[in-house]
Amino acid sequence: MTTEQPKQLDIDSMSLDQLTQLKQSEENRLDMITTRYSQLRAASSRFNAAKTALTSITSSSPPSSSSSETKKPLMIPLTASLYAPGYIQDANKMLVELGTGFYVEKSSKEAHAFLERKLKIVDGNSENVLKVIQMTRQNLESINGAVRGKMLEIRARSEGGRYRRGEMEG
Repeated sequence: MTTEQPKQLDIDSMSLDQLTQLKQSEENRLDMITTRYSQLRAASSRFNAAKTALTSITSSSPPSSSSSETKKPLMIPLTASLYAPGYIQDANKMLVELGTGFYVEKSSKEAHAFLERKLKIVDGNSENVLKVIQMTRQNLESINGAVRGKMLEIRARSEGGRYRRGEMEG
């Protein structure tokens, strides 16, 4: 199995227009990747909140308690600012969303393990995306340096032309 090296561009040989297009492309890429990173961090935060809620529900309830005396009170969110009172009858049975509206019943231990796996995946992806963000920022710095160099080169040529014209006139 061979690993392909990423294709490198010789930005020093590019025209100012090409550099400007490349810079715009990298800026768009950075915006997109940064948005993705934010989404992953938000997902991680939601999984952590779910894990905390699961821990608080299961830590104070004896396993498999379903008598009315051991029901745990709970506020059920109906909207972002509207709640209804409710009770958890069995703190060992949880409905876990697998994604896109699919739910499965799991024990609290299985639900905790599921959340741990999801967190590990999301955090791993976040680390990878962060590395790409850093590389893209380095690319942008290189491109900006090349643009400055091209601008100096163009200015030097135009001033050199003026100098030569001045010599011919004098």
